[in-house]
Amino acid sequence: MRPFDLTTLDWVALAFFATVWFGYGLLMDRLAHGGTLNQRLRAIRRTWMGEMLRRENRMADSALLGHLIHSVSFFASATLLVVAALSGAFGALDTLHAALSELAITGAPISRRALEARLLLLLVIFVYAFFKFTWAIRQYNYCCALIGAAPPASEPIAPERRAALTRQAAEVLSVAVATFNGGLRAYYFALAALGWFVHPLVFIGTVLWIVLVLLRRQFFSHTLRSVQAYEAVLQTDDSSAKVSRE
Repeated sequence: MRPFDLTTLDWVALAFFATVWFGYGLLMDRLAHGGTLNQRLRAIRRTWMGEMLRRENRMADSALLGHLIHSVSFFASATLLVVAALSGAFGALDTLHAALSELAITGAPISRRALEARLLLLLVIFVYAFFKFTWAIRQYNYCCALIGAAPPASEPIAPERRAALTRQAAEVLSVAVATFNGGLRAYYFALAALGWFVHPLVFIGTVLWIVLVLLRRQFFSHTLRSVQAYEAVLQTDDSSAKVSRE
């Protein structure tokens, strides 16, 4: 008896989905010095934390972090509702199976157990996203604590100490952002998983489509070019400031 009545093509599509999803995440994490949009923003956040240490009034920094926490909290709440809805779908599986079987878009009707597998995949994806979002919220709160503990701008700070404070605060903030991005990425791949309700080949196709969309945004988007130009201006300003101090 086949588990969940899945065909060989179903298992191939599922393995392809898992490989691409986690492989893409690992690729983005490994490109620490690459030219992706995420990595360029890591440099921007490092500059942000450096400027934060130079400011006496840090209300703007707190407000920006508060906005980020609010955004992540919204996604965490929405994800919890989706998890509840998917859990409830298992209680109405017969009705759902009958409704999907009547849709022409599904092609050959899938069995009840195959439908369970598809719903279970969506449930796993959104549970994963929920844990990502809640962990991101905690990390943002840790970053708030680091900003609160930062020495005042009027206090003389050795360059080495300032650089260390900047680096560690930016690292905590960047890890929080990466965790949040992992939750958002789960939403994209949940959209790809909907293709499995149609056909395993459609499932594979939607996975490829999602990856192409994400890669384009990371490597070829107008936003990336603008961030790179902004970073170049910041570096020019820093170099000019160092020359003037000398």
